[in-house]
Amino acid sequence: MSSENAVGLKLSGLLNIHKREGMTSRQVVDRIQKLVKPAKAGHAGTLDPLATGVLVVCIGSATRLIRFVQEQPKEYIGEFILGKRSDTDDISGNVTATPDCPRLTREQLEICLPALTGMIAQVPPQFSAVHIDGQRAYDRARRGETFEIQPRTVEVHELELLDFEFPRFQLRIVCGSGTYVRSLGRDLGEQLGVGAIMTSLVRTRIGTFHLSSAINLDQECSLESITTQLHNPASAVAHLTQYECNERELLHLSQGRKLECHPDQIPADSQLSEIAVITPKGELAAIAEWNRSLNQLSPRQVFFQPAS
Repeated sequence: MSSENAVGLKLSGLLNIHKREGMTSRQVVDRIQKLVKPAKAGHAGTLDPLATGVLVVCIGSATRLIRFVQEQPKEYIGEFILGKRSDTDDISGNVTATPDCPRLTREQLEICLPALTGMIAQVPPQFSAVHIDGQRAYDRARRGETFEIQPRTVEVHELELLDFEFPRFQLRIVCGSGTYVRSLGRDLGEQLGVGAIMTSLVRTRIGTFHLSSAINLDQECSLESITTQLHNPASAVAHLTQYECNERELLHLSQGRKLECHPDQIPADSQLSEIAVITPKGELAAIAEWNRSLNQLSPRQVFFQPAS
């Protein structure tokens, strides 16, 4: 085995990538995959080709943590234009103009924001990756099929109007997993009776991963440079309750044994049954299930490997 392959086998961590416009999330992963193979690579949350910004790529054993990154809050800056509609809910689709669109004010738009904040029912775009009868919605839409997508409950934590100059406006959105930003713009436009489409989108944050510290794939990228940019897998579970174990407990974890905990070692206000078990060196040892009545942590995913 070559030295590069040997390094690839040991790689584990997360990359904070600044995805550029026109590139698919899959293309980003494929480029990273070529560098780190035979280690696996996968992204935690798709960005459409139109969108730019933070794309977290998990490598090696950290691919088992993708769902934890996906469930963290995401922040976006989206730009929209009123008085237009499209079959994709953004500027990339077939755009039509609203006849005799009235000149709306900032105040009229702001009044509509509370209705799109909190837990809301949202219909994903026709051109989206949701499954309809076992097929991707965008595949059916491209074939010109007529179909209905049922509303889904999503959470919008914050919705702020940053800028308004009719017909254009800019929003800052902090939302949970599964939220379509272009659908927010569409629904805002429909509340106003004129329609709206998204013209650009930047994802500025996923959890603790910020755009300001993302790396650019346009720059020279190599296995060596990727290795120096890897984030600790523990960063994927920063939102979970943390339990720092000792060396004896690490051995127990590697053997699949449960950990006996004192009640005070897990915060009483912890609402999550999943606990991130951290080594004395600050690395992720395991994801464990907390049984409060028995004061036990049962390992569900173990990442720690004792030195051979």
